Amino acid sequence: MTERRFPTPRRVVVKVGSSSLRTPEGRFDVALAASLVDQVAEMTHRGVEVVLVSSGAVAAGLAPLGLERRPTDLPRLQAAASVGQGLLLHTYQERFAHHGLACGQTLLTPGDVIDRTRYLNARHTFDTLLSLGAVPVVNENDTVATEGLRFGDNDRLAALVASMLDARLLVLLTDVPGLLDEHGDVVERVDDLAALAGRYPSVSGSDVGSGGIASKLEAARIATFSAGHAVIAEARRPGVVAEALVGANVGTWFPPARVRPESRKLWIAFARTPRGAIRIDEGAVRALTERGSSLLAVGVTEATGSFEVGDAVDVLSPDGTLVARGLSGYGSAALGHIRGRPSADLDPHHQRAVIHRDSLVVLI
Repeated sequence: MTERRFPTPRRVVVKVGSSSLRTPEGRFDVALAASLVDQVAEMTHRGVEVVLVSSGAVAAGLAPLGLERRPTDLPRLQAAASVGQGLLLHTYQERFAHHGLACGQTLLTPGDVIDRTRYLNARHTFDTLLSLGAVPVVNENDTVATEGLRFGDNDRLAALVASMLDARLLVLLTDVPGLLDEHGDVVERVDDLAALAGRYPSVSGSDVGSGGIASKLEAARIATFSAGHAVIAEARRPGVVAEALVGANVGTWFPPARVRPESRKLWIAFARTPRGAIRIDEGAVRALTERGSSLLAVGVTEATGSFEVGDAVDVLSPDGTLVARGLSGYGSAALGHIRGRPSADLDPHHQRAVIHRDSLVVLI
């Protein structure tokens, strides 16, 4: 192991998916979970702070409930998660204790990252656990999450946790060795997710998990935009965690952006769910991307969706390209009345920016 992509980061997030934690017979793979814990424990004892984002609660609850496949209805999903979560945590606690380490369960819902106060509280909890030498074990709170308010998959959850904690590496463990692209094992940019998903069909969802290529690429985009590395690698590869954490040439590597935006802008960019979209003209695109300006009403051509003051919205170019994301200074109804008009033509109450530059993140 001589080639190193990057030095070992101080803080990392490792995510393992449901399908990787299930045996061919459909049961929770205790042996694989133990192997992953052993590797995380080794790196923890070497001074690396590791957060483990583990799927598998639903998968672990299938066999005890006599279910062959991941349910499609919410009540049975939540029932499986309720049964499986205890088994999952017990397995981790017992194995970490074998290494003299404590692990702390952290169950999150989207509200914990959408609400700024709860976001900061969650970050403080993680920081405290890590400072005490414990390994946080994270999962979405599937027992109470509803279809309309959930992360959707643990790839995105892991990326948001990595961004929240300024972790400089996100490792996504899955069922394949990487993206298996003929151009090599490095993906420099993940801006165009649709194009990348079409090019890399090798990573797909399963009957026990909810992720897939799109979710992993989105997670990689969040991590790299936050100035962290991302690696997609095979969960069952011997020593994969240690290899990935020391920067070995394993799996597919997504190098980080050069500059990390400040924490609040990362929260705006990825933690908030956009409630609508604002389309702007080419002049406004240049003002945002080249001059770092606020978005003014005169540059707005269209507003879609139903949003209120303070909601997150996507900012789109004339051809529909995602340019930025920000917190709107107007509701969609009011914006419909003032769009395209110079500030001088508006009454004083409407002369403020549509999105102030302090609440706007350019994404291209």
